[in-house]
Amino acid sequence: MLSAIGFFLVLLFLGMPVAFAIAVSGFAFFLMRPEIPWTILVQKSLSTTQSFTMLAIPLFIFAGNLMNNTGITTRLIKLANVLTGHMYGSIGQVSVVLSTLMGGVSGSAVADAAMECRILGPEMTKRGYAPGWAAAVNCLTGLIVATIPPSMGLILYGTVGEVSIGRLFVAGFLPGIIMCVFMMLATSWSARHLGYKPDHEKPSSLSEIVKCCAESIWALLFPVLLIVLIRFGVMTPSESGAFAVFYALVVGAFIYKELTLESFKKCIIDSVKDLSVITMILAFSGIFSYGVVFDQLPKTLANMLIGFTSNKFVLIFLIIIMLTVFGMFMETTVITLIVTPILIPVISQYGIDPVHFGIIMMTVVTMGCSTPPVGVALYTCSNIMNCSVEETTRYAVPLYIAIFATLAICIFFPDLVLLLPNLVYGVAA
Repeated sequence: MLSAIGFFLVLLFLGMPVAFAIAVSGFAFFLMRPEIPWTILVQKSLSTTQSFTMLAIPLFIFAGNLMNNTGITTRLIKLANVLTGHMYGSIGQVSVVLSTLMGGVSGSAVADAAMECRILGPEMTKRGYAPGWAAAVNCLTGLIVATIPPSMGLILYGTVGEVSIGRLFVAGFLPGIIMCVFMMLATSWSARHLGYKPDHEKPSSLSEIVKCCAESIWALLFPVLLIVLIRFGVMTPSESGAFAVFYALVVGAFIYKELTLESFKKCIIDSVKDLSVITMILAFSGIFSYGVVFDQLPKTLANMLIGFTSNKFVLIFLIIIMLTVFGMFMETTVITLIVTPILIPVISQYGIDPVHFGIIMMTVVTMGCSTPPVGVALYTCSNIMNCSVEETTRYAVPLYIAIFATLAICIFFPDLVLLLPNLVYGVAA
């Protein structure tokens, strides 16, 4: 399997699209293992895409596109501006708060970053903010949706690692809020350093905040309803995706009345485009996962790491370094699907809770879409703002520090991450 992984990395560096690189290298693995029936190759490709839990992903993507075209996002932007307009780098702070509020709406860091760059980016440059700074803030703050439910990454991790998605969703709230606070501090420091002034001299009045909250109530209620309905068994995480689509349609068509036939068609087309790539990656990654198990790679890696260190904090540190490097070259979905079945048995031997580890892992892996040289969100935001990736990366340094500060808290205070899932679901056996 190691040779197949090496072949995959070579194809990736040569510029082959990720989905085809996985398919070719997976096919190569079967060529090197003539004892494995070829029917398994087809079975594993199909079974990965036909998982009931995976059904949540296309539904949440469709729901996110619907919500972006039904007035929900616009109202969240207004609320974020009321809450943060008095802070340094005010529109940058809007991006941070909006990403936190959008966690329960879009679920995708790349989609969130691109949307915010298109909406907030032009206004930032109009006010004199450097294009690279605007791209960096919109790009990195999108990472908050890695933990705030319904995170696509947490659904993938929970499905592949057989970890409770409900517990993962609840566990993501506190780390998401902590990251929001650190991101706001980093944005404020950076804005002060660059001389970006606040929009308002004073904080908004309580009446203004209450009014905006009332206008945004349907968007703010969504993640709460999601958790409550899953917790009390009204629906499964997969079924919650269908609920999200229904919720977006009702709010857009009957409450805000901004969903038109044209915008609905656009939502469908955008969702199909997004899903075509994800589905291909999911299908071909099933071959990779089979190869990982067949060659007993998790057991080999576990024995190697146990021989190297018996300290779980050192282990997590080593894994973070590995995942950070992977994220620089590989797509988030690919890393999650390939690495999760390898790492879950390893961390279990060290007594690390898989829910706690899942929050840490998905934060690091999702950060990969915002790191050079192959970060999808990094390139997308830089392209939208017409600046170089190098310029965006330079302005992003304080935000990278904020992310690692959040990770440090999650690593050394696991009870903080597990507080809410233990309260809602009880302590795991």
